Amino acid sequence: MTVVSEVAGVLPTHRQCSIQITNKCSNYTLSFPSLHMNSGWCVEMLPPTIDPSSVGKGLFSKTADTARGAVGIFTYDVLNKSTKESTEKIAVMFSVPYDFNLFSNWFAVGIFDKETQCDHDLYHNMYNNQENTFARKKGGCCLSYKSDQITILATMSDSFQPDMKVEKLKKLISPQLHYKFNSP
Repeated sequence: MTVVSEVAGVLPTHRQCSIQITNKCSNYTLSFPSLHMNSGWCVEMLPPTIDPSSVGKGLFSKTADTARGAVGIFTYDVLNKSTKESTEKIAVMFSVPYDFNLFSNWFAVGIFDKETQCDHDLYHNMYNNQENTFARKKGGCCLSYKSDQITILATMSDSFQPDMKVEKLKKLISPQLHYKFNSP
């Protein structure tokens, strides 16, 4: 038995991220999802539409036999039900690394212009930079991001196979709740 096979038998090597997104906005539908995987692949596709009071799920996994994690970003158009027009995009970034000695789970949520492309540039921006269009934290925390019309709350567990939950709300949250979700 080689050292590699011994280590693989002891340490968990499967990496995946399960994401549940809940639309709690009565006048907005999430539609036309786009996905960019930096590494890994989509096991369970996101639904094409998440209506008000509905839930959508996706499952993302590392590619087998690689020393890379499940890392990517997806966006949904925010469609106003009254006007049938897209007003902006919601973006969700997730990073579940293969090597927890060097990296940590990270997640981010944000709201962008409707023309924003779901690609490596958006992923890189949300993973590496600080802007006022999104919020980012290490796994194991809660975070919130709010725009003029929408508030997004998100959590991500800190494990090899984390669960991430995202809620899109219409009403702005109180400053106390915003502090609670964004405090260290």
